[in-house]
Amino acid sequence: MSDVSPLETEVAKLIVQTLTLKVDPAQIQPEAPLFGDGLGLDSIDALELSLAISQSYGHQIRSDDPETVATFASLRSLCQSIEKHRMK
Repeated sequence: MSDVSPLETEVAKLIVQTLTLKVDPAQIQPEAPLFGDGLGLDSIDALELSLAISQSYGHQIRSDDPETVATFASLRSLCQSIEKHRMK
């Protein structure tokens, strides 16, 4: 198991809280997929999560950005994108 950064812990909590998931944020593995076989998120979840990330970190995740799929690939990739683009 890889080490979890403080931002990954924070964003895992944000994901669970925003989407009212019945999972312990600590159980979200940084490299596990967020969609499909991972947490099973869908496109509506992505929209809700994008809004929460924008409000919390000032990072706008746009649906027309070609990197969006890679950004939402895992908790770790999402956190790397937040770190790179955050305004708050």
